[in-house]
Amino acid sequence: MFARNVSIHLKPNTLNDFKQTFEKEIVPMLRKQAGFRDELALSGDNDAYVTAISFWDSKEQADAYNSSTYPTVLKTLDRYLDGPPKVRSSAVISSTSHKVTAAQVAAA
Repeated sequence: MFARNVSIHLKPNTLNDFKQTFEKEIVPMLRKQAGFRDELALSGDNDAYVTAISFWDSKEQADAYNSSTYPTVLKTLDRYLDGPPKVRSSAVISSTSHKVTAAQVAAA
């Protein structure tokens, strides 16, 4: 399993609109992507920062999303963004909710 961690800095007072757009427009786009498993969105203590973590079956599928659909996601969210998001990618080594263990990762 693979994860994309996106750190987002929002313009002031846009968190509620961002959340609505994320749920109504972005999540449906993600659900149509091959290999998409889950999305977790978190907001920080102040409403200016959001972390969005998406889970994928493979790095290749996450990369395909990054090159094909992610540009559309950025355009959709642009009115809320205060600068470009920072994207980090990682192999998932353990997840209780996705039933991934370190032993399974080592065997892969």
